[in-house]
Order: sequence, then structure tokens, then C-alpha cells
Amino acid sequence: MKLSKVWQNIPSFLKNKYVITILVFFVWLTLFDQNSFLFRHKLSSRIGKLKKQKELYEEQIKENKQKIKELKSSPENLEKFAREEYLMKKENEVIFVVKEE
Repeated sequence: MKLSKVWQNIPSFLKNKYVITILVFFVWLTLFDQNSFLFRHKLSSRIGKLKKQKELYEEQIKENKQKIKELKSSPENLEKFAREEYLMKKENEVIFVVKEE
């Protein structure tokens, strides 16, 4: 008895087998399929993050190439870099390292 009342309250277009098939297909594509909309959204956001990382790394590569070019241009720059970055020193020379906090 209750089932018949529920069935009567459903609009007639929802009782059509083609509409039901299309709705089931849409739900399947939205939630369960390997290429679902949710999965595609996650992938597109991940692609955006990876593109930002790519731009960052390309910028770092440009900066490093510029530094390499400067280091190869003169021995004074190379010596300055070695002293600052690797704490290298000449013979009979004392180096004091001051760390800023």
C-alpha cells in the first residue's frame, strides 16, 4: 500500500526507463568511473600545482646559470664564492664565521 503511494508521487517523466538510464549513467560518471568528474578535478588541480613548481624550478635554473656565468667570468668572483659558500681559505689565513640569528 505504501509503495503504491510513493510510486504515485513520483513525476511521470522519472518513471521513463530512458530517463532512469541517463540518471544512472550520470551518477556513475560523476562518482564511480575511473575518469569521473571528481577524479578529473583532482588531476587538474594537481596539474596546476605541478605547473607552478615547473615555473619555480625554471626560474631557479635561470638564476643558477647566471651565477655560473659570473663565476666563470673572473677568478675573483670564483674565489669570493668559494670563500663565502665553502669557507675555503688561503694558507696562513684565519677565518672567523659569524652567524646571524
